[in-house]
Amino acid sequence: MLRTIITILLMSISTLLFAGDQPDRPKIGLALGGGGAKGAAEVGVLKVLEEKGIHVDYIAGTSIGAIVGGLYACGYSASELEELFRTQEWLTLIGDRNKDLRNSVLDQRDGVTYLFGFPISGAGKRARERGDDIIDPTAIGAFSGRHITHLLDSLTKRYDGIKSFDRLPIPFRAVAVDLKEQEEIIMDSCELELAMRASMAIPGAFKPVKWKGRTLVDGGMLNNLPVDVVRQMGADIVIAVDLEQSDHEERDFSLKETFGIGGILDWLVSRPDWKKNKANREDADIYINPQLDDYDVSSFGAESIDTMIERGERAARKCLESQSNNIKWE
Repeated sequence: MLRTIITILLMSISTLLFAGDQPDRPKIGLALGGGGAKGAAEVGVLKVLEEKGIHVDYIAGTSIGAIVGGLYACGYSASELEELFRTQEWLTLIGDRNKDLRNSVLDQRDGVTYLFGFPISGAGKRARERGDDIIDPTAIGAFSGRHITHLLDSLTKRYDGIKSFDRLPIPFRAVAVDLKEQEEIIMDSCELELAMRASMAIPGAFKPVKWKGRTLVDGGMLNNLPVDVVRQMGADIVIAVDLEQSDHEERDFSLKETFGIGGILDWLVSRPDWKKNKANREDADIYINPQLDDYDVSSFGAESIDTMIERGERAARKCLESQSNNIKWE
């Protein structure tokens, strides 16, 4: 017995000494951009990273990138996320559709008026009655996002009550924007589904999320490719997956600075996200930009999803192979 204990102690000491002589490997960060349905390509990138044994240490995501990144940070594998993309009725989820009324032109249930199952009036009152307290039912937005919020809640249930996203299997950040203050908000500690839902709240399309007195909308308004965020988390090497398909000319003109007019109108004129996107693209160590210009944010059809996943894989392999001599993973 004593000999066994001594042997185990010697092996432990040897392991510690050997490990102490080895340099720490670089920390890998993953920045996932926004782009609606085009987020399927990010799943393709994750598949390739897993195939090549590249371990991700930090993740930051915006909009659909926050959903893909948040679920991956929870421990979902690339194959599980692929299955999620292929099997969910995304347009029904996003549009809060009542599938029982999909064949009815106009119908009314519980004070809500539906057109082919999609709520067109009265949904705000119903949201309040159902207790969906993270959504601001009085704010402007075509969809409440209630169904997708519930889906995200069910997928992340095991991490209810965590105090920090640093305690997830992979530390994670979601990027949102305070609509009133036009301020970027880095979400690192709250209900995980709240952070993902806030990050995807496209103004006008989805109702904003209420959080700590703020009104939060899609992070893509200010930072659609959060390379800087994942770099601040401690990443030495940043892999960025950009779903945008064109370079934008930066604008210096601002209504807010010139005439004191802020809000959405000033954002449309000044487009501060374009300047941030350019800086983040240049700061990424590995920049992956899948060819998706024939798709848009609503391309959730089965064939489109399959193609975008495959294009994500193809772009990831090409970029990683071309950078294999320049990046030291170990």
